Amino acid sequence: MANLKSAIKRNRQNEKRRLQNRQYRGGARSAVKKANLALESGDLEAARAATADAASALDTASSKGVIHKNNAGRRKGALMAKLAQLESGGK
Repeated sequence: MANLKSAIKRNRQNEKRRLQNRQYRGGARSAVKKANLALESGDLEAARAATADAASALDTASSKGVIHKNNAGRRKGALMAKLAQLESGGK
């Protein structure tokens, strides 16, 4: 347990930030999962919308510093590649 006043404040700040970061990280994970399910279902319009939502959630998490920008870019690239494969007829 922290004894110094500054350490106690730092613990409060860390907990608040942890909960905020969790919202962004969890939202991005959920959006990516929904996009992958839509891509697997084969519904092109739903897949496009879900992929756009996932890309937006990843960009938001990246801009907040919750995930690294290269991590977000890599995940978005994988989703876009799956979408392109679906749009080209699944080849």
